[in-house]
Amino acid sequence: MARVAFLGLGVMGFPMAGYLAKNGHEVTVYNRTRAKADAWVAKHGGKAADTPKAAAQGASVVFSCVGDDPDLRAITLGETGAFAGMAAGGICVDHTTASANIARELFAAAAKNGIHFIDAPVSGGQAGAENGTLTVMCGGEAAPFEKAKPVIAHFAKAVTLLGPPGSGQLTKMVNQICIAGLVEGLAEGINFGLKAGLDMKQVLEVIGKGAAQSWQLDNRGKTMVEDKFDFGFAVDWMRKDLRICLEEAKKSGAPLPVTEMVNGFYGEVQKMGGGRWDTSSLIRRFAKHPMPGRCQS
Repeated sequence: MARVAFLGLGVMGFPMAGYLAKNGHEVTVYNRTRAKADAWVAKHGGKAADTPKAAAQGASVVFSCVGDDPDLRAITLGETGAFAGMAAGGICVDHTTASANIARELFAAAAKNGIHFIDAPVSGGQAGAENGTLTVMCGGEAAPFEKAKPVIAHFAKAVTLLGPPGSGQLTKMVNQICIAGLVEGLAEGINFGLKAGLDMKQVLEVIGKGAAQSWQLDNRGKTMVEDKFDFGFAVDWMRKDLRICLEEAKKSGAPLPVTEMVNGFYGEVQKMGGGRWDTSSLIRRFAKHPMPGRCQS
């Protein structure tokens, strides 16, 4: 078992770090809000540190899962950053969904300190983190990846190295681009069916056995019909992810017309006060439905 650190205890990081403790690792955690770190220790044991540097000292693998590029720089670089506390040969595995540029930047900064950096964004949402079934998309070097993979696997069903630094983040962008179109299509289909007077739960059960089947249909279709949108991955975070996708697309010249459109739709949801609703709340943009409990927007 390894000594590890986990930086960032949000809806994803809290249960992910928990799986490391449950599997016998000695875990030190850090969170910007100390109360969350203390709550984690109260539940799982281990230690809480006051700085990322202190958490990283003595750890063979340092995990992180924070908000965006600036947050990631804040916990890794500088006098109190994790890199300052890691010993040569240590591995930093970052699960933040961030830009490919920050992944390459931190890979280079880590190398100067004799340590390794792996960009490793995840898919599966809060449920995947809580159930230990995340899909992890990695970019970096093969040797440190192989060392870290068995540890990552404690909270993942799939852990794959996809190429050099930044490849994990680029793959996560593909993931989010695909999801954006899928959720909008599902929202439009459900709205259409409701307008037509169909029993949409029955319809979803039927079409879910055919070519329309998807994770989103299976896991969010019925809850969209029920007007329930409290499943973890918030609209605010999706907009951040789609912004990163659109910025990267401008650099590469890849057109993303549907992604750009759906990003705008999520902006409308934010204006409705739905920044913390989950991403399936796209359906709330549509007109009233004659169903008890449906949003009357």
